[in-house]
Amino acid sequence: MCVCQTMEVGKHGKNTTHAGGRGVLLEPFIHQVGGHSSMMRYDDHTVCKPLITREQRFYESLPPEMKEFTPEYKGVVSVCFEGDSDGYINLVAYPYVESEALEPDDVPERDQPRRKHSRRSLNRSSSTSEHKEEKAGLACESSESGIQEMKSLKMHLHSDVPFQMLDGNSSLSSENITYNPWSLRCHKQQLSRMRSESKERKLYKFLLLENVVHHFKFPCVLDLKMGTRQHGDDASEEKAARQMKKCAQSTSASLGVRVCGMQVYQRDTGHYLCRNKYYGRGLSTEGFRNALYQYLHNGIELRKDLFEPILSKLYNLKAVLERQASYRFYSSSLLIIYDGKDDWSETYMERRAEMRLKPVDISRPESLQDGSSTESIAPQPKVDVRMIDFAHSTFKGFRDDPTVHDGPDMGYVFGLESLINIIEEMRDENK
Repeated sequence: MCVCQTMEVGKHGKNTTHAGGRGVLLEPFIHQVGGHSSMMRYDDHTVCKPLITREQRFYESLPPEMKEFTPEYKGVVSVCFEGDSDGYINLVAYPYVESEALEPDDVPERDQPRRKHSRRSLNRSSSTSEHKEEKAGLACESSESGIQEMKSLKMHLHSDVPFQMLDGNSSLSSENITYNPWSLRCHKQQLSRMRSESKERKLYKFLLLENVVHHFKFPCVLDLKMGTRQHGDDASEEKAARQMKKCAQSTSASLGVRVCGMQVYQRDTGHYLCRNKYYGRGLSTEGFRNALYQYLHNGIELRKDLFEPILSKLYNLKAVLERQASYRFYSSSLLIIYDGKDDWSETYMERRAEMRLKPVDISRPESLQDGSSTESIAPQPKVDVRMIDFAHSTFKGFRDDPTVHDGPDMGYVFGLESLINIIEEMRDENK
């Protein structure tokens, strides 16, 4: 008997890769731009991630009015390692059976004691070297040890559009790759953790969630860490101190929001530009504003048509969260997504170019000029805004949490207000 409604693996979804029987071969999700756990592609419409019980229960308890702004929760699967005939290791998902899968610790993985790995397994010797490596903006782990580690893993990473990471000096890396480099980093670390535990654990529980970028041909994704506080109520003193220091040294304190990662499609070069969380941590208030500008710029011009759709979503989300008394969304993120090359944007840009070249009849009022405004072009570009990552979230009565908070999450609301103000200013400056 399953804990919750569980998707029948192998029969759901489009373009699902089977691994024999009812198993589904999981592939790294190539558009993951931030986060800690590896997101895996289950099918075109579904992704999965390692299950944390608190996050699972939170999804099951979501207020109805919040569901518009969160991925659809689709259930749980059991995941295991399987070798194929070529000697590669794969992750395969099967229908979840409660008696088979071991219950994970109720403590999120990031709060558990750090495991010791060899330099070969994670291509790092300490968290300090990891920070320096990523802050330098390496596009991917391409050293000899990193390559050796990947030889035993059959990677199904592919995109028709290449990705390029911006390095610490804001110049492009020389390597074009077919996946967001952060997704590969998370995938390698997740596999290393699972492999180190494989003798004790044969099955792992993964959450199934909606793939929120599946509607977009060229998904431009901005991952924002929201709120002025990131540690949960159950965090140790050491972890709370680390998180408070990160907030104090970043725009989390001054704006209530910081960049955790992004990818933006560039129409002039035909590739995605990528940034990771270490870039976001070092931004000033003005730097954050510049990052937003870069996210909304397609390499040719600023996507002014996106201002109103994004603002409309943010206004609505803010109104919803202001009604959620006692809720706290510590360490959660907000995704903003749009299509970098959709039919609407091309039509809009072409119309604007035509209007700049068209002579104006000064004898007629501006309101009567034929096509004087691009506002009349419909429909507007598709934009999505979603809250994700609820491993540290809480509300009154949730899992008998001892700490109960009053009123809405004003740290999160403050971050939304900052985001709205900056986008409104950008819109007004670029009319």
